[in-house]
Amino acid sequence: MLFSAFVGASAIQGCGAAQFDGAEYRDKEVAFRLAYVPAGLSPLDSGESKVAFQNEEAGSTIAVSARCGVDSDDVPLRALVQHLFLQLSDREIVSENEFTLDGRAALEMEIDAHLDGVRRRFVVTVLKKDGCVYDFLHVDGGSQSPALESSRRQFRKLVRGFSTLE
Repeated sequence: MLFSAFVGASAIQGCGAAQFDGAEYRDKEVAFRLAYVPAGLSPLDSGESKVAFQNEEAGSTIAVSARCGVDSDDVPLRALVQHLFLQLSDREIVSENEFTLDGRAALEMEIDAHLDGVRRRFVVTVLKKDGCVYDFLHVDGGSQSPALESSRRQFRKLVRGFSTLE
């Protein structure tokens, strides 16, 4: 699951020939560009995520995951988002927003939930494109501090700057 992105991480390069130069990510499965990556983020190796970052000042984590060829074409975006939260308890949807991302429909949900008994705020965007599902995740402690509000805004800007590459 995507939530393994928050356990024991240390470097941005995954296994194999995965490459991320700070803007473009490429591996044998997918290639994409992040037009905006907030300054001051520390790279993480999450195991499942293609790229992941820690915002130490805000106490938040950002992860971008992709999987291809998993028969997700028939699955609605809402079901894909909800699947990400199956292992969480006390889920409460804060907001939901459909929009166009990289020329396709995308769904963003902001959810308060418990992960291993600890209250967290999750902002998740899911996009299906060209046989792949892209998950964008921002997780934090759920407070309304200026640093976290800024981190969530920066995450949304990162997501909106996403595009797939050939």
